[in-house]
Parts: sequence; structure tokens; C-alpha cells
Amino acid sequence: MFAVLKREFRSYFQNVIGWLFVAALMALFGLYFYVYNLRQGYPYLYYTLSAITIIFMIAVPILTMRSFAEDRKNKTDQLMLTAPVPVAKVVLGKYLAMLAVFTVDIAVFCVTPLILRAFGTIPMGESYIAILAFWLYGAASIAVGLCAIGIFISALTESQVIAAVLTFVVLFISYMMQSLTGLISSDGNWLTKILNGLDLYAPFEKFQGGCLDITAILYYVTVIVLFNFFTVQAIQKRRWSISKKTFSLSVFSSSFIIVVLALAVVANLAVDALPTRITSVDCSYSKLYSITKDTKKTMKKLKSDVTIYVLAAEKSKDAQIDSMLERYKDLSGHIRVKYVNPKSKPYFYKDYTDNAPTSNSLIVVSDKRSKVIDYYDIYDYQSNMDYSTYSYNNELKGFDAEGQITSAIAYVTSENLPVLYTLEGHGEQDLDSTVKEDIEKANMEIKSLNLLTEGSVPEDASCLLIDAPTTDISENEKTALIEYLENGGKAMIFSDYTGQEMPNFDAVLENYGVNRVDGLVFEGDSQHYAAQMPYYLVPTINSTDITSDLVSSGYYILMPYAQGIQKSEDVRDTVTIESLLTTSDSAYSKTDVNSGTLSKEDGDVDGPFDLGVSITETVDTDKETHIIYYSTSNLLQSQVNQMVSGGNEKLVMASLSALVDTEDSTTVSIPSKSLEVSYLTLTAYDASFWKICTIGLIPGAFLLIGFMIWLKRRKA
Repeated sequence: MFAVLKREFRSYFQNVIGWLFVAALMALFGLYFYVYNLRQGYPYLYYTLSAITIIFMIAVPILTMRSFAEDRKNKTDQLMLTAPVPVAKVVLGKYLAMLAVFTVDIAVFCVTPLILRAFGTIPMGESYIAILAFWLYGAASIAVGLCAIGIFISALTESQVIAAVLTFVVLFISYMMQSLTGLISSDGNWLTKILNGLDLYAPFEKFQGGCLDITAILYYVTVIVLFNFFTVQAIQKRRWSISKKTFSLSVFSSSFIIVVLALAVVANLAVDALPTRITSVDCSYSKLYSITKDTKKTMKKLKSDVTIYVLAAEKSKDAQIDSMLERYKDLSGHIRVKYVNPKSKPYFYKDYTDNAPTSNSLIVVSDKRSKVIDYYDIYDYQSNMDYSTYSYNNELKGFDAEGQITSAIAYVTSENLPVLYTLEGHGEQDLDSTVKEDIEKANMEIKSLNLLTEGSVPEDASCLLIDAPTTDISENEKTALIEYLENGGKAMIFSDYTGQEMPNFDAVLENYGVNRVDGLVFEGDSQHYAAQMPYYLVPTINSTDITSDLVSSGYYILMPYAQGIQKSEDVRDTVTIESLLTTSDSAYSKTDVNSGTLSKEDGDVDGPFDLGVSITETVDTDKETHIIYYSTSNLLQSQVNQMVSGGNEKLVMASLSALVDTEDSTTVSIPSKSLEVSYLTLTAYDASFWKICTIGLIPGAFLLIGFMIWLKRRKA
């Protein structure tokens, strides 16, 4: 086998065929590499490689045809048929030689992510997963091409050109199989399922976005083994002359082929039946396909059956959404996923909504209620003004499939949906739009509450939000709040430094053993503040039930302009105060914020301080008061949250969940996973230089070497 491999590989580069193949593929790659990666600054290689897969339909027939053509030209094909050498070794040697020629290009491709890395952030995992997928696709195409050439030449025609054309047709049909099966049946049937087994491109798509799919790898390996086996069988038949013995050999060969084919099908079906968490490895930069702990907890508690209808034919399904849905099915046996073709059932949605959803939208249904997730809610788009054309462009920012699906499942299975009341009438802050969206995604209804008019907190209140009042509450409001809390109420409270006395507001806090320290907190430890501003506090996150996920995930919290929180020593024994966020020992509270200096002065209060606390008090056997208090409302601002990669957002939602979650209702809000592209920054010179190298110099060098070798051999 190795002797054949060496001879075949050397022969490809002893004439122009091998050099031409390498140069042509390299030049085509260089062209799209320039368009996507160099000119547009796009950091991903998948789309570049996907664009050039069509070249296999042309290159593979030429590459494989040459192997058989050379044997016939040199009269070595008869020697191969009569020599006491296993045909399998000969075929495998030829195949590996072709694969080695193709791998020369792949070796060059592997350098390109390293080149791009010099100009920005490159998702290296996704890049090399894409190269691996392209190599597997090419390896399978070569196996199919070798088999097709071998069969056509041995059975249908003696013409090398005709055999190459027929091989092109085979590869073209395989490339277009998704469209062809869609014409046969948009919903799929037994025929389309069989034909899909010949679709070489569909498994390639599974690698999109950095997903290392084991089922796709097995499929390509199976195709390679099967078609090399078929090639061996086709050539093997030529060894035997027409005789009595031929019939029995033919029967054995056919039976053997059926057995091998059945084993391949069974192996693929067995692996495909395995859970997605085993067969799929998330190598994406933003972990698009990974399921968070919050979702896993929600699925673990799921007791009701949930059906997720996807409004799309399986042939036109969104690969990323489908992959995410497969992970939900693995997490719980209560989840069912069904595809509904809008063409065959155009009014299916009317049982759940009046407005027709977009294609690939989801309808999540339980025996209690349903919820529609529109396709454009799964993908986050941001409209940006293009001032050159004075038009808006939609830029893809995030993938929110997990957040939307988990929220919908929690919504349709909850017995009671929580209501969040926000206190108003005292100059409270408006909820930040991002926080408001998170709360709504967590299936909490938001209502405003004016205690001056209502007199008391409504009975349906699951939680009360007090968002940094700038003026004091009244005596009656204080009484109503304390009454609500002492009856087992839940509250999330934020405060800001205002410089004004607010005795009634402070009295509510003091009733539960905490006080606001006068002034603003400054940090003396540079490791505990950000942006070179000691009042942009980065507190220590204490490990509690509320903050454990933040600690384990390595998140940071940013709290600008916060007040210190001090615990009272004379609070009731029934009250438990747990520190969530604390400053360092070097922190101090500056009582004169207009002093003009950031340094500690006489009169400033020494730390450390709490910046966030969780307060609980058991009221009755089935009632517990729970208050979570943070000493700055800036914790809720989107700009601040972005500086710590969503840490503040995660803390706020974890706090609300701790307050609202019951056995009958579950709140979970999972942030959208970023799809923002960090475009590469290349100068015109850099782009032109690498364009010349990848399109001109490197392919040209291969062609020049090939031409010189050909010319030398011709003169000899």
C-alpha cells in the first residue's frame, strides 16, 4: 500500500496535474479569503471555505481520472488486475495519494488564521473546526469520485473524459441534494430520507459556528470507507474472466456489499440516537451551543409535557435553532419538538395567535398555556444608520434562542405567574430598558404602585421594587411598607446618595437591621475599583445561594457612586443578614463629597462596608420576609453592565429569582449570547499584500514549479 501511495503521490507532482490542482484550489481560496476576510475584515473562515466547496465538482473528477488514465496509458492496469496484490491495498494507496495532494492545500489554509490573528481577535477554535470540516468534505468527495471513475470506466465506458463528466454529475447531484429532495417532498418521506444519505454538503453545515459534530465526522468517515470499498469491489470483478466461478463470486460480492452498507447505516443511526451533549462539542467563541446552569435547573424541575412546534419544513430549518432544540430534548423527556410546514398547514398558528409568525418561529405549548417566539426575537438585530446612503442597516448582535425558549417553557408550565410592583411617586429611577426586557423575559408582569393612592401593597404582589427614591416616603407609606414586609413580603431595594435626609425610608431599612452610611464609598485598594476612579467600586462577591453562579463563572460587579451599608447590632434575633457584596478593608466613606480631593480626610468613615445584603426573617411556618438591598441604582445601568460583561445584569436577575421563585412559578432570564463581530483592522497595504500572496504568488509558485518539472520531463 505504501509503495503505491509513494508512487502515486510522486507521479502527481511529476506532471502538471498535481500542481494545477493545488494552485487552482489555493487561488480560489485566496479570492474569497480576500473578499471576506481581508477586504471586509470578517474574522471567520467558515464562509470562505463554504463558498469554494463547489470546486470539488470540477477538481475531483480531474484528479481521480488521472489515476486510472495513467494506468491505462502505461499498461499497468492489467498488471494491477493480475498481480498477487490485494486490490484493497492498491485502491487505498491511490486514494491516500489523492488525499495527500488535497492536504497540501489544507496545510496552507491552516496558516491563514495565524495571519489574520495579527489584525484582530480571531476565533481560533471556529477557524480550525471549519478547516477540518472542509478537509472531511473534500476527503469524502475524493472517495466518491474515485469510486465513480472506477465503476464508470470498468462498466460503462472506456472514455476517460466521459467517465469524468459522469463523475461531475454524481458530485453535482450530491451537492444539490437538499434542493432535489425538497422538490420531491417538502415534509420528507422514505425516499427523501434515503436520498439524504447521499448529501455530502448537509453534514458540512453542522460545523457552522464552531460546533464539532461527531455525527457529521462519522458520516464522512463512513462515506470514505464505503466508497473505497465499492471501488475495490468494482475493480475486483475485472480480475475474473467469465466463468462458472464468476457467478458465485458475484453473489458473494453483492451480499458482502449489502452487509457492509447495513453496518454503516446502523453505526450512523446509533450515533445519531446518542444525546447531543455527547455527539456535539461547542468550540464556538461565544459558546452558542452550550446550555447554562439556569436552563438545566429549569429543565430538572419540569414536570409537565411541553411541545415545541417549529414553523418550518425540516429541509428549511435553521441549523442553530435546531441544534439548540436537540439539547433541550436531551435535558428532559418532557420536551417534544415537532416541525410544522407552513405550506401544507398555513393556518396552524391560528390556534395560538392571531398574527402570522415568521418562518422558523416557535410555538411552545403545554396543557396550561402557550407562547409564540418569533424568529426575529431569537436573533437580536440592531439598526444602524448608514450616512452614506441615509438608510438603516440591521446588524446581527446576538443569539437569544436559549433565553427565549427557557423563558417560554417556564411561562407555559408555571402555575402562577409573578407580579412585580414598582414603587413610584418619589422621583424613582425608570427601569433600564435592558433590565426591563430581562424581567419581562423572566415572565414577570410589571405594574406600578403609588402607595399614596393605593394605601397598601396589593395582595397579588410577588415582589416590590423600590428603585432609588430621591425624596422621602411619607409616614403612611412607611407604615404600609413595614406592614407588607412583616407579613412575609418580598422586596428589592436600591438607594442612591442624594444629600437629603430621608428618615422614613431609612426607618424601613433600620427595621431590618441595616443603615446607610453617610457619604459615598471610595476604595483605597486599586484592585477593587475600575477606570482609575476609586468611586467605581469592584466589590468582593461573597459566595451565597444568590451569587454562587457569578463566583463560579468568574464575573465581576461594578458599582459606581455607592453608599456603604452597615449592620445594626440591636436587630431582632429572628432577622438574618447575609453579605452579598463587600468592599476591601481599605475602603472609606467620604462624608464631604465636594471636598475636591479623592484622598481620605478627617471625618471620613473607615470601612469595610457592605454594598449589597440579603435580609430574611421567618414570620410564620409558611411565610418568610426577604429583602435584597443594594446601595446604588447604577447597578442597573446598561453602560455600567457592559463594562463587566453582563455581571451586574446576572446579579440583578439572580436576586429577583431568589425573591420570586416558588414551587408554583419559576423565573429565569438568560442573557442573549453575543454574535457581534470584532472586525479585523487591516490597512489597504496589508490587504493588498496578502491578496497578492494568496491569489497570485503562492498559486503562481505552485504552477511555475509544476510547469518547470513538466518541461524538464518533456525535454528528457
